This record gives sequence, structure tokens and C-alpha cells, in this order.
Amino acid sequence: MNLCLLLPDDFVEDQCVVLRDRRFRHIRGVIRPSVGDTVTVGLLGGLMGEGVVLALDPDHVRLRVCLDTQPPAPLPVTVLLALPRPKSLFRILQLVATLGVKDMHFFNASRVEKSFWQSNQLAAPAVRENLILGLEQARDTVLPVVRFHRLFAPLVNDELPSITAGARCLVAHPSPESAPCPHQVGGRTVFALGPERGLIDHEVTRLRQSGFEVVGLGDRVLRVEQALTTGLARLI
Repeated sequence: MNLCLLLPDDFVEDQCVVLRDRRFRHIRGVIRPSVGDTVTVGLLGGLMGEGVVLALDPDHVRLRVCLDTQPPAPLPVTVLLALPRPKSLFRILQLVATLGVKDMHFFNASRVEKSFWQSNQLAAPAVRENLILGLEQARDTVLPVVRFHRLFAPLVNDELPSITAGARCLVAHPSPESAPCPHQVGGRTVFALGPERGLIDHEVTRLRQSGFEVVGLGDRVLRVEQALTTGLARLI
């Protein structure tokens, strides 16, 4: 945890917070400050700054906070990702939050297992928890907006036009016809990625018809989180 993310309910006075949960345990057990030391803090959805340790007791820490720094600029990339297996989902949520993605869409595809949609990892509290962990890692305070699309056709027909408006749209797909993924794309970009076994031809065609360029990420076979990291690293 490189930043202690604060919530409005943590404030007991205008500039004073009391923490009793995992953040307190991390401060006490990992950072191990003394009274008078500072820790990096940020208000969820707001500014960042420092918190001076006023008291460090067995069950809580009290901080006086000064919030005066803007969070880092968001990454101008919208990610469309076929819903991954549940054990990968929490890592991907943390990844996108850490890298600064603020608009994330998970969608259904023919090769997505139906059981994936029944996972508890899709519940709002689990999604929020993993996004917060990603923000704490990156020293950011702004939560990404995450949406789940259970049907591919309505996503493409009804929602994709507004998602892609004014953006360069790329879909990573292993094919001899795929162009190399561009580097350091200027302006807003939409980056789409299929499931572990890839998108089927019909899905690629529908994305092409919606203005997506088909690009490749190299000759190696990558897991979803590896492909997502590789693609975003090239785009930025």
C-alpha cells in the first residue's frame, strides 16, 4: 500500500481521521511509523497529501491530514475485455486501476464460459475492493468505472457507438492479417481483447464493422492479463 485511501466516514474532524481496519493494520505492521511521522494519504475521488500520525494505539491510528495534491492524470484508454476466468478477474481489476484506466467494460463472447458470469468476483463490493487495491498501489484516488455486458450483440449495436465516439479503436487478435499494435497512440483509444481462446471470426467482423483495427501483439501466446499489460504498455 503506497497510499492510504481515505473515505469520508473516516473523518472525525475536518482534518483528522481515525482508521481501525486493514489500513490501520498495514500502517502499524508494515509502515511502522512513530508519532509525528507522515504517511501518504488520499481521499477517494479527491486530492492526495500527507497524514501526520497523532496517535498509534493498539486498535486504531489517528492522523491529521493535509490534502493538497491532484491525483495522476488518467490513461486515455477505454478497455473492452471479454470476461476472464474468476481467478484472473481480481488481478485484472487491480491492474487497470494501477495503470490509470478509468473506463473498463467486460463483455460476453462465444468462448467465455457461462459459469464465469456466476462468480462472486462480479459483485460490486468485490470489484470495488480490488480497484481500491490498485489505486493504493499506484497512488491514485479516482476509481475506474467498470461495467459488465452479458450480451455481445446489444453491446455492439446499442452501446459501442457512444463508447468509441472520437476514439481510435483497436482489437488485439492473433491473425496473419493483423497489423502490429501501434506504439504511443496519441488521443483517446479504445482497446479490445478477447478471452483466452480468442474471439471467433464473427465477433472480430462485428468489431471491424464498428471501426476497430485488428492488431497483433507478437508471436507469443499470452494469457489475458499478460496481453492486456502488453497492449496498454505499447499504447502509452
